[in-house]
Amino acid sequence: MEQPDLLFRIASLLIPLVFAIVLHEISHGWVANAFGDPTAKEQKRLSPNPIRHVDPVGTVILPLVLAVTGAPVFGWAKPVPVVAERMRKPRVHMMLVALAGPGMNLLLALLAALTLAFVLALVAAPVGFWTMFALANLDNFIWLNVFLAVFNMLPVPPFDGGHVVEGVLPRRMVGGWRRLGRYAFPILILLLLVLPMISPRLSVVAWLVVPPVEALLHLIHAIAGLS
Repeated sequence: MEQPDLLFRIASLLIPLVFAIVLHEISHGWVANAFGDPTAKEQKRLSPNPIRHVDPVGTVILPLVLAVTGAPVFGWAKPVPVVAERMRKPRVHMMLVALAGPGMNLLLALLAALTLAFVLALVAAPVGFWTMFALANLDNFIWLNVFLAVFNMLPVPPFDGGHVVEGVLPRRMVGGWRRLGRYAFPILILLLLVLPMISPRLSVVAWLVVPPVEALLHLIHAIAGLS
């Protein structure tokens, strides 16, 4: 009985996570193209086809391991190429391109919540397996999108929040800030895995990500009539 439950959990997390991550990345390219940078369009990276964007480690393997171990589920897709210098106002527009990803995630969360409310109003209990699976996917899609929106706004390069910080830094500090991005993956491991293992009080997710995620989920549920 435990194995089907585990497979159900993994499938109902990975499917919405892939779509949330892919649409997050595509939104960067859409906004960059609107501001004059057609790089993503030229490289055919504005396609909604997940295969063009899936990173084997960040989109599949890591989220799978996190889902199995019960750790916070997150991941990434292949970054959509953006060249700030091709945009009309590179610093300002790059900030808006960065904000497009979290903004897309919040929009997707709201649309999923409205869809879930509509489906719940139509479905009568008890429900079959596939209906349960669809509802689980919708429910996970909501909180995964909200989590990704908040998580990506952490002010660390190369997260979206890091690009926003770069946009407001004095120009003389931008080079050093970008160099910090080289150590993004070790920083991520330190913040998400190592520090919480040392002490739960050091969990960045617990004290910096979870509170705004819970507040946004409460707001979205209220708007959709799910609360």
